[in-house]
Amino acid sequence: MPTGVSDTAGGRARPLALAVLCLAGGLAARPLPAAATGYGELRPILAQHCLACHAGDAAPLGLRLDSYDAILAGSRNGPVVESGNAAGSELVRRIKGSSLPRMPMTGPPFLSDREIAAFERWVEGGLKPGATAAAPPGDPASVPASVPASVPASVPASVPAAGELPTFRHVAPILATRCAKCHTDNGLMGAAPEGYRLTSYASVLTTRDRARVVPGRTDASELVRRIRGQSSPRMPLDGPPYLSAEEIRLIEDWVRQGARDAAGQPAPIPAGAAVRLQGRLESGWKLDGLPLTVDADTRVQKHAAPGDAVQVRGTLDEAGDARAERIRPR
Repeated sequence: MPTGVSDTAGGRARPLALAVLCLAGGLAARPLPAAATGYGELRPILAQHCLACHAGDAAPLGLRLDSYDAILAGSRNGPVVESGNAAGSELVRRIKGSSLPRMPMTGPPFLSDREIAAFERWVEGGLKPGATAAAPPGDPASVPASVPASVPASVPASVPAAGELPTFRHVAPILATRCAKCHTDNGLMGAAPEGYRLTSYASVLTTRDRARVVPGRTDASELVRRIRGQSSPRMPLDGPPYLSAEEIRLIEDWVRQGARDAAGQPAPIPAGAAVRLQGRLESGWKLDGLPLTVDADTRVQKHAAPGDAVQVRGTLDEAGDARAERIRPR
């Protein structure tokens, strides 16, 4: 499915070395030590906000943040921290918003000023390993102080708790690990395919060229149809394996419940936005069960008929229904 881009420093373009940081946060910030100069003191922040994505073999662009050695190794694009140079370190630039997209991808809210300052002090202070910071009892980031460097602790789950509505912070880890490696600037395919980036809430819901997520309407959402395989090519492009049934269901639930942001606010229906959908045409002008609004202005090309695999181009009305402007066989 569905970035480094180039940003400027001193007027010169340079490639971003940082892979997409999926900082799946949203929890209250912990008090920081007065002088957070060691990596060990940053581990609770990383465990709370980053490791849902940046741990293990599936870490985007190979950027793992689950050990001291891994963070120094950086991503396949290069280092993400430079000793003594916080302003030039892509990890710091991303969490501050100096490089885009700003992280965490679930923000706002982003990291607090105190959390950002802790990373700056660590980089400026020489990237010292430091001692393990104490975490509150029962904290998922709590690990024995005798374990240096690695963070084998559990990471935040992406599954909503019982009775909790899914929000972007629940689906962001899936998008970061399976989709954003291509749908980002300077990803595995170069530029983001069709300019569609899956690196932030705003970019996922963009309607710049067309709507790919229609809040409340899963069947009208191209993103959902792509991961189901109703639209071709099925995503993620490196599948199979594709997304699991549980992952697809979570994204469907997120869209169905209003494509809520990390704070739980539902998104409005982008009335008037263009859509481009693929699927199987059924009698009664339905696309895999999705009713289409077809009128005298709709162009039905090449005698498209029920049973045909078709592409539908159109626009959304205020209810999120798709008004078909063109229907043609694929």
